[in-house]
Amino acid sequence: MLKSMTGFGLATKETEKTKITVELKSLNSKFLELMLKIPKAHSDKELLIRGECNKLIERGKVNLTITIEYKPGAERKPVTINNVLLKTYYEQLKQSAAELGESPENLFQLVMQMPEVIKQDEQIADDEEWKAVYSTFEETIKAFNNFRISEGSELEKDLVLRINNIIALQKKIEVEEPKRLPIVRERINKYLEDAVGVENIDKNRLEQELVFYIEKFDITEEKVRLKSHCDYFLNTLKEKDANGKKLGFISQEIGREINTMGSKANDANIQKMVVGMKDELEKIKEQLLNVL
Repeated sequence: MLKSMTGFGLATKETEKTKITVELKSLNSKFLELMLKIPKAHSDKELLIRGECNKLIERGKVNLTITIEYKPGAERKPVTINNVLLKTYYEQLKQSAAELGESPENLFQLVMQMPEVIKQDEQIADDEEWKAVYSTFEETIKAFNNFRISEGSELEKDLVLRINNIIALQKKIEVEEPKRLPIVRERINKYLEDAVGVENIDKNRLEQELVFYIEKFDITEEKVRLKSHCDYFLNTLKEKDANGKKLGFISQEIGREINTMGSKANDANIQKMVVGMKDELEKIKEQLLNVL
């Protein structure tokens, strides 16, 4: 089963006291790069969440955000005011205002907004709230993976199309390939006639040269291996596991056979078809960058 590395999942859950939202987004990456935003009340669960992401997401540049909104009337975090720091800020600002000839009006409101003046003590989440958070996380992962599978299905269709295009071009090459030998024979004959004359041509030597060129331009092995690699690619697409890296390795082998066929072609029509194969292979490689 092919999965896209790009994914999105969103789930929300409401309890009597809270509204929990979990959002998960991913982009391409060779490894798992997880950016996790989680409420401090549940920071002790971060390793658990990371472990689950490692198992369920595998690869990708992933952003996971968990937010908790407390409903009106729900228990709030206790608030304390740092009176010592408040007075220190106020006296210093008052002194600066006097030195600069500025009005000290509204200094109190300004001081109340200064860092660490108002402090919210961390709320310790209970087990019931954590269960709701984790349940929402599981729903998000499920939606996220369904998105990946859906995107992967579209990628698979395109990859199958590209591989079949390569196979079709190979069949056209097989039609053109036998036409090369008469051309080579005629070219050698013409060269020998011009060089030594028709009466002085050594027929045995001519056959030897033909055998040499046939071996040099023979692409039978490349055709067999290319067809085998293409079939292997298509079969790998049907496997249950995500095989993005494996498909990448197979595409490299396909590229080697295409390049060798091109170097041995010695024919303009075959070269055009080889260029077409390379174009299809480049599109395959681009798509594989987004395959898990």
